[in-house]
Order: sequence, then structure tokens, then C-alpha cells
Amino acid sequence: MKKIAVLTSGGDAPGMNAAIRAVVRRCIYNQVSVVGIRYGYQGLLEGDYLPLEVGSVGDIIHKGGTSLFTSRCPEFKTEQGQIQGMKRLQEEGIDGLVVIGGDGSFRGAQKLSQLGFPTVGIPATIDNDISGTDFTIGFDTAVNTVIEAIDKVRDTATSFERIFVIEVMGRSKGDIALWAGLSAGAESILIPEVKPDMDAIVKRLIQGKQRGKKHSIIVVAEGVSSADQVAKEINEKSGYETRVTVLGYIQRGGSPTAADRLLGSQLGARAVDQLLAGNSGVMVGVKNNCLVDVPFEIATNENHELSLSLYELAQSLAI
Repeated sequence: MKKIAVLTSGGDAPGMNAAIRAVVRRCIYNQVSVVGIRYGYQGLLEGDYLPLEVGSVGDIIHKGGTSLFTSRCPEFKTEQGQIQGMKRLQEEGIDGLVVIGGDGSFRGAQKLSQLGFPTVGIPATIDNDISGTDFTIGFDTAVNTVIEAIDKVRDTATSFERIFVIEVMGRSKGDIALWAGLSAGAESILIPEVKPDMDAIVKRLIQGKQRGKKHSIIVVAEGVSSADQVAKEINEKSGYETRVTVLGYIQRGGSPTAADRLLGSQLGARAVDQLLAGNSGVMVGVKNNCLVDVPFEIATNENHELSLSLYELAQSLAI
């Protein structure tokens, strides 16, 4: 391969810049030209291509978001858009493509690969909801952001002796809620993977009050219910005054943690290595602390499994 392109697509995630940097510098290390495609698949179709050099990705590893920007592109979901995109890449003399994003981004990458254009994916989404990899870029940073927020909310909860319900992101998965809730010592964690027992949650709150507990933190994943609904039900069943905090998009921002910078660097380099080795139609990921290559069919079609042992641990510790 003489020229490789890289793009970021879908929701941004801290650590994407580390992956971009690794792709660019691994290419240059191997004497391969590299092109950045701005604004994801939309930029791919519109020709928003930018030649990148070593200095182009200097001073970005510590920054959140994506220096290549991102967007949603409904047109690329169509067969016509995908064929047009492949032709555009070929016209630019590009021999391979690295796609950094989540499952939606990988579906587009998979289509390009099926059309015969060499494509490799890098999983980057705070939701950690991609099958075939233990962790996605951005997840660790998001969890730490949520923990920091919970710690601050707890100060107010203690001062006023109140119950706080904190809603976190994660789409249909509960990884952020579970990891952050367990790490922050939440009294209850509501995740989509386990049907919530509101009676048991309220009973735990009442028992806590009876033994002199001054506050309680309930973490709810957005895929279960809204924090407002959970707070309303707690109030109706217990009579306790309850407050709500919805963290929202602050979970996507911020400087990436060391874990996400390391993961982005490892996966970015491996993605280039896969293309240079003649491999396509795969996502690079990490399993049991080892780098792996996973077919797009698994990454896009199989369900990511949350570790229920962590949920059981959280339940046993929040007594």
C-alpha cells in the first residue's frame, strides 16, 4: 500500500486523537502516505481530504474530541452512497481506509470491505458496546468523568441528607453505569441488562436511613429509564425527598485518561499493520490484555456482554 486514509465517524470519544496520531505516524514510519478525511463519511463523499505529516498530529494526544471532526451521514447508509464513496477513494489514489468509531461506523466500513476496498475499524465509543473487544476507546475516560461528578454530587447529598438519582449515558448498555456506580460506591445501580427491582431499592434506602445513613446515590443507565421517573417512583414508595442529576454530554468530553491514550495508540498502530499485511474487513480490539482482530460481522451483529459478576459485586457491597 502506498496511501492510507483515516476518518472518525459517529459520536466523538476521548482517545480518538491518540488513535489518529498512531495511524498517521505508523504509516509514515512504514513509508506510506496518509490522508485524513474530515467529517467522517460525509467528508469521504464530498472529498474533504487532507494530507497529513508527522507534525500534523503533534500536540493532539491529550485532547478530547476528534481533530478530524465527525458527522452523521445518512447517504452513506445506501448502496449508492457506498459505491460512490469507494470510487471517490480510488480516484484519490487511496489504497486502504481506517475507520474510527462505533457500530454504525463499522457497518459502513463493512460495506466498503465487501465491495472490495481494504478497510479496518478501530472501536471508539464511550458506551463500550462493541462486541469482540473488552474495551472501546473513550470508555475509561467517560467512567472517570462520571465518578468525578458523583463524588461532587455526594458532597451536596450529604450536606442536605438527600437521595440523588444520577442518569448516565450508555445507549442500551449499562457499562458506564455499572463501572462508575461500583467505583463511586453507589447504593443502587440500574442497568438494562438486569430488570430493576424498585421495591428492593427502596427497601435498601429505608434500611440505610434507619441505621443513620445521611445520603444515598442511585445511578441509572439511560437505557433503563429516566432519572426523573426513577426519582418519582422512589418518592412515591418511600416519601423521601429525591433530587435528579442528568450528566449528559459532559461524559463525552475532556482530556483522555492514560488508559484511553494507550489503547488509542495501540489500536491505531495495529490497524495500519493489518492493512499493510493485506487484511481487511476486521476491527482491531483488545481481549484479556491482548490485541486481537475481529471480523466486522462479529463487531456489528453480536451482542456485547456486560460482566454481571461486577453487578453482583456492587449489590453485595451496597448493603
